[in-house]
Formats: sequence, structure tokens, C-alpha cells
Amino acid sequence: MMTLRVIAALLSLMALTVESRAAGVTIGVVAPQEGSFASLGAQIFAGANFEIKQAGDTVVPVNETCQDNSGQVIADALIAAKVQIAIGFLCSETLEGALPKLKDANIPVVTVSVRSRILMEDSLKNGWPLFRLGPKDGDEAAKIISIILQQWTGSPIALIEDGTIHGRELTEAVRNALEENGLKPVFTDTYRPGQEQQVGLVRRLKRAGAAKVFIGGDRNDVAIIARDAKAENIPLSILSGDAMRAANQPLALADGVRAVAIPEYALLPDAAATVEALRGAGAEPEGYVLPAAAAALIANQAVQAALAEGKPVAEKLIGTQFNTPIGPVTFAPAHELSQNPYRLLEWRGDAFVPPADGTD
Repeated sequence: MMTLRVIAALLSLMALTVESRAAGVTIGVVAPQEGSFASLGAQIFAGANFEIKQAGDTVVPVNETCQDNSGQVIADALIAAKVQIAIGFLCSETLEGALPKLKDANIPVVTVSVRSRILMEDSLKNGWPLFRLGPKDGDEAAKIISIILQQWTGSPIALIEDGTIHGRELTEAVRNALEENGLKPVFTDTYRPGQEQQVGLVRRLKRAGAAKVFIGGDRNDVAIIARDAKAENIPLSILSGDAMRAANQPLALADGVRAVAIPEYALLPDAAATVEALRGAGAEPEGYVLPAAAAALIANQAVQAALAEGKPVAEKLIGTQFNTPIGPVTFAPAHELSQNPYRLLEWRGDAFVPPADGTD
């Protein structure tokens, strides 16, 4: 039978738990408020602030200058504000200086932007509490390779790129993967970007017998190649990468061109309710708005679970599935997303959408 002293202690503990939940979670939102990145920072704050207010939590906005050696000052501001978790972080320069201090203060960080492989390796080595909500280096190439190996192995494949560092490295990764799987492209080439026409290129593709073409290049070059192939009556299935998420001009992209890219989150079913609420509040769910809203939701749930179980917040971030406006999110033990966020998309009308045949 419980004594009065034990009952009083339990009641006191319950009161403290209710009080901590009633007070909500204090979340730092680190994003540029001025300068050339201010528009992206505004997207981060708009999405995060919307979700934080919806949950009744407290937002602590902190300006991110993205300058070298600025991270320690930002960490000091977060610590002084007694935040329980921090989200946002557009720039690796900020994280490099902030993470050591935030580790000592037991404040985990969820970045919606920074992709640096080296920074995450340093974080894991030093025990820094960094979690990445976006893709990491190599995810784009890995998804492209997976799609090609699954869907193109029975077809004559061509690989072409525009000579830029990204285009060349992406295409080289695909070529290496094909060779490792015993596949040899029927045609490889580096084309000259920014041309008004690519008739010569598409004719060479035809002579080589290519049916499937991966293009490591920008959107307008891909649009020109697709247009000229159609004009020459050369049937080509075209696939490119995340660079396709750009303005549909000066030449409109032809329907059916595919890309491995980060999806337009506002078009996904998981985002429907949040998109409607954001627009009702006068905010357009563009750019980093929905990823930042997802980060704020994750922050709330992780902190609440940590308080309830008496565990560190970082521990509750690992292995937990969070249902967010950008889809289900789970962080692996290496603090990266468990699932590759890139998807196979197809251009239809005025947007990249999931392919009509259901392939992915």
C-alpha cells in the first residue's frame, strides 16, 4: 500500500509533467534573415513557425549569416534561449562552429539543407548531434543507378553529359555502375551546352542505336535534345537528374521526359492538409516551407517523447517514424534519412509528377 509520502511524490511528478507539456517545446529556428539567402531563410521560418504555432510550442528565431566562424555565436544564442532542439541551418559554415557547443548543451540539430558528407562524418566521429532531413552526397546518383539497372538493362543505353563538374561526375558514376554490372553503353559523349539546337547529337544517338539516354546536364539542354529528337523522328526515352527542377524556359520541356529529383512536396498526398492550412494562412508552400514544417513537427514529437521517457532527445530521433508533410521520415543510426528522398518523376503539363505507369 502506498504511503502518503509516495502519493505526494507521484502527484508532484505528474504536476511537473503536465506543466512541462503545457509549456510546450522551445524550438530554435536558425535561418538567414538578411542578405542573398534571406528568401530561403524566410521559407524555412514560415514553415517552421506555422507548425510550431500549431503545436503551441515556442519559436526562437536566430539569424544565420552563413559566414565562417559564425556558428559559435549562434550556438550561444540557442543555449541562452534554453531551446530543447534546433532546426533549419542552411549553411555548413554555421554548423561547423555551432555543433561542438550544442553537443555540450545536449541540443540536437535537424538541418533541412546541408548535404556535406564530410560534416556528417565529423559529427558522427565527435558525437555531434546533427541529423539531416535532406539528401546526402551520392543519393542522386544512387537513385539514378537503381532506376537504370531496374528498368533499362534490356535496352541500348547512351550516356551524355555537358562537361560541368556535376554533370560529368553524375554520368561517370552511372557508367561505373553499368560496367560493374556487365553493361556497356552503346554511346557516350560530352556535348557543348547552351546551344540553340542539338540535331547533330541526336542523329549520332540514332546511328549508335540508342533507345534510352541519360543526360547529365541542365533543363534547357535536355529540352532542346528532346525537341530535336522528336523533330528528327528519333524515339528516345530521356532521363536526367535533379537539375531538371528549374524554370521551364526559354524552351518548354516535352511531356514524358523523366528526372530523378526531389519531388514537389506540395503535390504529395501527405502534404495536402498542411498545404491547405498554409494557404489559408496566406503562405505558399514553396521551397523549404514544407521541409521546415516537417522538421518542426519532428522536433516537437521527439522532445515530447524524450520528456515522457526520461531519455535524451537525440536518442528519440533515431529509429522513430515521424509522419510529416513530406512523407514518413525515419533517421538511421548514422543520423541520415533511412530512405533515399529522390524519386523518379515525369514531366506532364506543367509539373514533374510520379510516372503514370507506377514505376519508381
